[in-house]
Amino acid sequence: MSFIRKRSNDAGKIDVSPMLDMVFILLIFFIVTSTFTRETGVDVTKPKASSAKELAKESILIGVTRQGTIHINETQVNLSTLNTVLRQMMAEAPDRPVIIVSDRDAPNGVVVDILDECNLAKVRKVSISANKEGE
Repeated sequence: MSFIRKRSNDAGKIDVSPMLDMVFILLIFFIVTSTFTRETGVDVTKPKASSAKELAKESILIGVTRQGTIHINETQVNLSTLNTVLRQMMAEAPDRPVIIVSDRDAPNGVVVDILDECNLAKVRKVSISANKEGE
């Protein structure tokens, strides 16, 4: 019994390196062009409203928990710190809207205090986030 070694034929091979190059180029393209949503850093149960609508993606999100703690950019802040952060953000982009994402059971006084700080920081557009009725 004799073992004969066959010679591999290069004509039958498929060069996959151009395909791999394309996959990496597409991967880089999707990473660079993708947008990442920013959240408040807290889990809230928003109230429902029939007039709810979507706002701009470049909004400043302020979260209020049911315990009344205030969060911005996933960091817990107090009212004076919130004012400083809002003033800095408004200096960078004066037309950015602020969205207050408040839990339905959050104290109303905290939301009013946040609205007051937004006015002091010269925020032009302030909205309160809600789920559209039926969602």
